[in-house]
Amino acid sequence: MNPDNLVPDLNGVNAFTRDKIAAGTVERHAPWAWERAAELGARVWDPGVLKAARDAQRFTPELRTLDRLGHEVYDVEFHPAYHELMSLGFGSGVHSLAWTADRPGAHSARAVLSYLWNQIDGSTACPIGMAYASIPVLRGQPELAPFAAAISAEGYDPSDVPVDRKSSGTIGYFMTEKQGGSDLRANVTAARPLGNPGPGETYLVNGHKWFASVPMSDAYLTVAQTSGGVSCLLVPRRRPDGSLNGVKINRLKDKLGNRANASSEIEYHDSQAFLVGEEGRGIRTILSSAEYTRLDFAVGSAGLMRAALSQALHHNDHRAAFGAPLARLPIQAPVLADLALEWAGAAHLGFRVARAEDSPGDVAEKLVSRLLTPVAKFWNCRRVSSVVEEVIQSIGGNAYIEEHPCPRYYREAPLNAIWEGTSNMMVMDVGRVLTREPKAIEPVLEEIRPVAAEHPLVASVLDEIEDLVTAPEDTTRYLVTRLALAVQAALLVQNAPTVVAEAFIGSRLGTGWGPGYGTLRGVDFQEIIEFARLG
Repeated sequence: MNPDNLVPDLNGVNAFTRDKIAAGTVERHAPWAWERAAELGARVWDPGVLKAARDAQRFTPELRTLDRLGHEVYDVEFHPAYHELMSLGFGSGVHSLAWTADRPGAHSARAVLSYLWNQIDGSTACPIGMAYASIPVLRGQPELAPFAAAISAEGYDPSDVPVDRKSSGTIGYFMTEKQGGSDLRANVTAARPLGNPGPGETYLVNGHKWFASVPMSDAYLTVAQTSGGVSCLLVPRRRPDGSLNGVKINRLKDKLGNRANASSEIEYHDSQAFLVGEEGRGIRTILSSAEYTRLDFAVGSAGLMRAALSQALHHNDHRAAFGAPLARLPIQAPVLADLALEWAGAAHLGFRVARAEDSPGDVAEKLVSRLLTPVAKFWNCRRVSSVVEEVIQSIGGNAYIEEHPCPRYYREAPLNAIWEGTSNMMVMDVGRVLTREPKAIEPVLEEIRPVAAEHPLVASVLDEIEDLVTAPEDTTRYLVTRLALAVQAALLVQNAPTVVAEAFIGSRLGTGWGPGYGTLRGVDFQEIIEFARLG
C-alpha cells in the first residue's frame, strides 16, 4: 500500500501486451503484427507522449489568412506537439496497415493500432482515420495513384507543397454544407468539367463547406453537384506549380473537444479537382469510404473507454480508504466491474466488425460488415460518454483537473457519436440494410444462436430481435440496441472468461441492472476487475 496515499502517474505499462482483449485479437487473427502493436502499446502511457497529447490540446491551431505582405496563404499553424503526435501515428502505420500489409488479419491488426491510438489522442485520430478510409477509394482510380501512394506511406511530412514533392501525404474530408448537414443531396457546391467530363478528368469546383476537417491536408475528398448529379471529387490543396488551389479557409471551429485538430469553414473558388468515379455516384462513393470511418469510430470509442478505464483502475488500486484500496471497497468494486464489462463488450464488438473486413470475398462476412458497422458505431459511440463520466466519478476531483487526462477524454467522447453520422443516421442505415438486404441479419443471428442455446436470456433477446426485424420503423433504435447487446454477449461467451460473459449477460440482458453503473449483483467483482487490469 502507498504510505502517503498519493497516486503516481500511470506510466511504464504496455497498453497492448497487458490488454487481454487487444493482445488476444492480434494473437488469434494477426500474430505477425504483434511486435508493431507492442511498440505502439509501449508509447500509450509514455510520459512524453502524454505531455504531447495535453500540449496539443492546450495550444490550439491558429489560422493565418495573409502573410506579412498581404499575400493569401490560408495557413494553419500547429503547436510542435501536434506534429509530434502525427509523426508517431502515421509513422506507426495506424492509418495504412490494413492496405499495405498484404497479410491475413490486416484489418484486425490495424483496428488494434487504432484502438491504441485513440488512447493517446483523439484529435489526430481524425486525420489518421480519414487516411485509412480514403486509400481504397484512391487506389481504385489510376489517375489518383500519386495521392494513393503518398497517403499510404508510413511517415508524416508536414511541408506545404504539392503532393508529388512529399515523402507522405494526408487527406481531409470536406462534405457537409451549412444548409444541408448530413443530407448531401441538399448540397449546392457545384463542379463543371474543365474539358471532357468523366472519371479522373479535371473539374472546377465552386461553393462552400461548413465542416472541413484538417484543412492543411494535401488533398480533400469532397462532393459537389455536376450535370450528372451529386459527385465525388478530389481537390488538391496546391496546384502542380505550387500555387494555392482556390481553397479559402474562412475560420477555424471553436469546438468543445478535439481541439488540436483544425476543423474549418472553407470556400472553393474555381478549385481544380479530379472526378472520383462516375458523375452522379458521389454519395455511393463516399458511403463506401464511410464504412471504414464508421468502423474506426466504433473501435476508437472502445479505445477511449479503455484509456478511461485504465485510469480508473490505476487510481483505485493505488488509493486507499477505510483501510483498503478503493478497488476493494464494496461501494466501489461494483462500479469498476461494471465499467470493465462495458469496455469488454465494446472492444469485442469493434474488433468483430474489423475482422469482417479481413474476408472481402466472403459473402456472409460482407453482410456482417454491412449490418454491424452502423450497429457498432451507434452503440459504442453512445456508450463512451457515460463510461468517461463514471470514471471521473470513480476518481474524484483530481480527474476534473486539466492536468489529468480525463478532461480530454470527456470532451472527446461526444464527438464520436456525431462525426461520420449521428446516432439517428446509424439507426436509419440499419433500417435501410434490413429493407434492401433482409438476409444481412442471418449471418449475425447464426453467431448468436449457439450462445442462445446455452443462455436463456440470450435466447429471449434473439427471439425479440427476430420479431423486431419485421416490426414498424419506429422500433429500429430499440432493435439496434438489442442487436448490439446480443452480439456483444455472444462474443464475450466465445472469447472472455466465463465470469465476464455471465455478468454481462445477467446485467445487460436481465432485469436486475440499473441504468447507471455500479448496480451489478451476485457476481465476482474482483475477478472481473482483474481481467481488466493492465498492471
